[in-house]
Amino acid sequence: MKAIIRPSKCKGMIKIPPSKSMAHRAIICASLANGKSYLSNIDYSVDIQTTIKCMQKLGAKIECFKDSLIIEGIADFAHLQDHHIECNESGSTLRFLIPIFSLTNEKITFTGKNRLLKRPQKIYEDLFTKIGAYFDQNDERIEIQGAFVSGDYTLQGNVSSQFISGLLFTLPLLKGNSRIHILPPFESKSYIDLTIQMMKKFGIIIEWENDLTLFIQGSQKYQPKNVIIEGDFSQFAFFGVLGAINAELDIAGMDPASLQGDKQILDILHDFNGCIEENNGIYHIQPASLIANDIDLKNCPDLGPILCILAMFSKGITHIKNASRLRLKESDRIEAMVNECAKMGCTIEAYHDEMIIHGGYHKPVLPLSGWKDHRIVMACAIALSVLGGEIEGCEAVSKSYPSFFEDLRSIGIEVSLYDER
Repeated sequence: MKAIIRPSKCKGMIKIPPSKSMAHRAIICASLANGKSYLSNIDYSVDIQTTIKCMQKLGAKIECFKDSLIIEGIADFAHLQDHHIECNESGSTLRFLIPIFSLTNEKITFTGKNRLLKRPQKIYEDLFTKIGAYFDQNDERIEIQGAFVSGDYTLQGNVSSQFISGLLFTLPLLKGNSRIHILPPFESKSYIDLTIQMMKKFGIIIEWENDLTLFIQGSQKYQPKNVIIEGDFSQFAFFGVLGAINAELDIAGMDPASLQGDKQILDILHDFNGCIEENNGIYHIQPASLIANDIDLKNCPDLGPILCILAMFSKGITHIKNASRLRLKESDRIEAMVNECAKMGCTIEAYHDEMIIHGGYHKPVLPLSGWKDHRIVMACAIALSVLGGEIEGCEAVSKSYPSFFEDLRSIGIEVSLYDER
């Protein structure tokens, strides 16, 4: 799918969709709870549909309504429906579920699409080896057999937090107590806090013994609960930057007390001299003379692409550090933004763990590429709302935000979509 976006002013109010991160976690917790849970404010992105289907294969009964779910969770791990678990492109689904599905003690095959199985999983390979279980990976699938056991686990803190969350979902169900020791530097702690917060809603208690050690009591049970999924600060960031570079905009649907790491977008906009005010959960943003600043992606790596756009429209040089994990996403997001921003007149110096962005822009002469990556497509679309231009491969937004272009239109951005076939 191709999008042609004309320079146009945004206006009015946009309601941000529910948090994909929190929805993944709620669906998993509800599926592990013996009883019925009701989850509301659900958005059926491909990633969320993928987690739903996977938990159904574990034995959970899930009824899908327009924007809600009724989930009857499993009583035990003896009701596996299928040994083949398709994770599509969802890193969260794959990494959260590998330890959980190990508890079936069956041979499980996980598959995925595009770059998913090229993303590193050695953390789990090493852990499976440690407990004497089977783990084998190639470019087409991952096979496991053998259950995780309680005990002490040590993980690097500068790899994806999804590995730690996967263990957190699983270890409370085992008979003995466990600890997770995290080796510094510890990045993406905010995502661990989201996992702990959601598990607590379902009756599972995880304790921090110190800044780098998690204590997990064994023999706990998930309890069914009713949960409303909060708005997604990852998606808020696109509209926050839109308001800062385009025209004033109100953004609704957010929880100002959220623990989401991507809530850092609020501080970043302030640091760039953005004009943003909050009143009763509604954020009012208006254009400003943006000034470059330094950004640390340690706890908010998903913001990387849209922050490149913010820097492009800012006066001066922006330094982004702790950026290396951007190379391990649906695309190499550093390479993607270097290439696409260059088409828009912005120079990015890219290093292993750092980006240096020189503010400046012009209308692109060539079409932009979406790199089969939802966040690249959305970031480029925000820039083109000011510059005008064309993006190819826009179907990638279905991964996390299927209604993205419809929502852009609803606030005045002129978008035409065409089938590229």
